[in-house]
Amino acid sequence: MIKGLSQAFPLANIMRFAFIISLFSPLILLTPAQAASDAEELVGESRYTLEKMLGNPDYSKLKEFTERAKGVLIIPQLVKGGFIVGGEGGSGVLLVKGADGTWSNPTFYTLAAGSIGLQIGGEVSEVVFTLMNQGAVDAILDSEIKFGADLSIAIGPFGAGVEASTTINLDADVYAFSSSVGLFGGGALEGAKLFTRESYNTSYYGAGATPRAITIERVYSNPHSDKLRAALP
Repeated sequence: MIKGLSQAFPLANIMRFAFIISLFSPLILLTPAQAASDAEELVGESRYTLEKMLGNPDYSKLKEFTERAKGVLIIPQLVKGGFIVGGEGGSGVLLVKGADGTWSNPTFYTLAAGSIGLQIGGEVSEVVFTLMNQGAVDAILDSEIKFGADLSIAIGPFGAGVEASTTINLDADVYAFSSSVGLFGGGALEGAKLFTRESYNTSYYGAGATPRAITIERVYSNPHSDKLRAALP
């Protein structure tokens, strides 16, 4: 029986699945109160990450890219790790720039990816993604998208801690500015997938708070996010 299972589901795939599940295990079965508290904490951490990176001369181009961007996705803690089987994951917030130049309230997302290859070690990164066109914003709002497949992605051409495996593409839909702590060999943001954090949206705004209703229609708001919005150039 075990032999048959291993043939149908290779051990590497089982390990990869288990690793990705472990990334999300602390987020499962949250009470509404816990989700609300965690959502507020994530907004605060996102503001801290944004302000720190904008104020760091190593990321001098981040402000310019953010000013030109149609949207910004901030993930204050993107965790990578693995031995042969790897994965990455983390939650963050998406804000969209309106026609009047103002930034929307944040909507919540989780990024996850898994990979199999020659890699060892671990890494924790703070990442700011700049979405450079409305198509990129709409793709994220309307569906669960995968970087590199649904949207082209490049690591920001300036900044410390960038992933050297990704080439600079000035026509990319999305740029990722990353600050890394730790050691990780192999893997990249290519293939990472975004998922809506519906429980966080509901707990932070109330019932019916969809990503588009929050960021485009602007039906929902929460004054708790005012400092984050003000931090964006």
